[in-house]
Amino acid sequence: MSTATTHGGPQLPQERRLVTEIPGPRSRELFARKQSAVPPGIGTTLPVFVTHAGGGVIVDADGNSLIDFGSGIAVTNVGNAAPRVVERVQKQVADFTHTCFMVAPYESYVAVCEKLNDLTPGDHEKRTFLVNSGAEAVENAVKVARHATGRQAVVVFDHGYHGRTLLTMSLTAKSMPYKHGFGPFAPEVYRVPLAYPFRWPTGPENCAEEAAAQAIDMINKQVGAENVAAVLIEPIAGEGGFIEPARGFLPKIVEYCRANGIVFIADEVQTGFARTGHLFACEDEGVVPDIICTAKGIAGGLPLAAVTGRADLLDHVHTGGLGGTYGGNPLACEAALGVLETIEEEKLVERARHIGEIMLPRLRALQERNPIIGDVRGRGAMIAIELVVPGTKEPYPAGEIARRCHEQGLLALTAGTYGNVLRFLPPLVIPDHLLEEGLSILEKALNID
Repeated sequence: MSTATTHGGPQLPQERRLVTEIPGPRSRELFARKQSAVPPGIGTTLPVFVTHAGGGVIVDADGNSLIDFGSGIAVTNVGNAAPRVVERVQKQVADFTHTCFMVAPYESYVAVCEKLNDLTPGDHEKRTFLVNSGAEAVENAVKVARHATGRQAVVVFDHGYHGRTLLTMSLTAKSMPYKHGFGPFAPEVYRVPLAYPFRWPTGPENCAEEAAAQAIDMINKQVGAENVAAVLIEPIAGEGGFIEPARGFLPKIVEYCRANGIVFIADEVQTGFARTGHLFACEDEGVVPDIICTAKGIAGGLPLAAVTGRADLLDHVHTGGLGGTYGGNPLACEAALGVLETIEEEKLVERARHIGEIMLPRLRALQERNPIIGDVRGRGAMIAIELVVPGTKEPYPAGEIARRCHEQGLLALTAGTYGNVLRFLPPLVIPDHLLEEGLSILEKALNID
């Protein structure tokens, strides 16, 4: 094998290359081992086993090179094996791998926190602490809000997804597969409507005003504003189907929170780090969260997450009330610093917008020709199509379309409360020709008899 293909990263040939069926024999062999060693509750979207990845491709154990429209679910925004990330992690792993920041601290943790305090929305004084996963970040944000306000209730939204732990399962809307059979759930969680333009009964033009009024009315009547510690929302609902709340909805919710002493928490786990054409999705409408939760794209694939918020809120918690053994691991912190350098130096915020400018017009043109596409939506490189039975808004399952894409070497993900959304999360470093080729594969996959 040539040097160019012995490692991943951007030096991999940026091409779709199918040398076997998908999955190939080696991947099938490995998948059989997976089935005998791993419980079936750990699902698999595409049963190919990856050996290398970088730029806009993943290479499997059979030598197939597939176009990546998933980024490990919005994790490898800067690409797999991004050079600045690799360089920093390689140096750090040779120095030390762990001390526990709460036992013997190190500079990279502080540097990541300083960066997030500076880069997240708002010019108020902030604090940041680091944890391992998006779910852990959300749980800690709720802990902080409850501690600081002395209140218990948490308000979340239809179609929201926040994780798979006990509390975050409780906060998540969708039952199957995330909650089914795992109850009882955590108390003092209340769910209100999301402004979902495509499915709003009186039309998208009324969605923001009516959804905000309904949500606020439900909070007032069923919970009482004085009992609410936090309102928690994804600026774009991720697992729920890449739902962009109707413009004006988020500012109205924030205004209500400010008027009632409620902590507004933005779950930017999937939307953060240049994914939407802003560094953070809240910036699109000038929304400034009291607390923002980040993970996924923060460290290029290493496990890291963060809680960033108003200093008066985070400083309220007593010493020892926050933390964890692995939170802010030095390898992950170095990776995060490499990610932030890459986003800035390679202008990936602008690159995400460029990806949207390529994908959205083609998808909208495809929608005009194919009535199975009910809605095209998204911002930057966080884009989705919602599939419907032609002539209706009845959900059309997305799984078969995704399978057809996979067979032709395009990794595409499904989503949506109704299982009828195809979501596209290409690495921000994917070359244009792979975007165009991937869209052509999708177009063929949508040709249904």
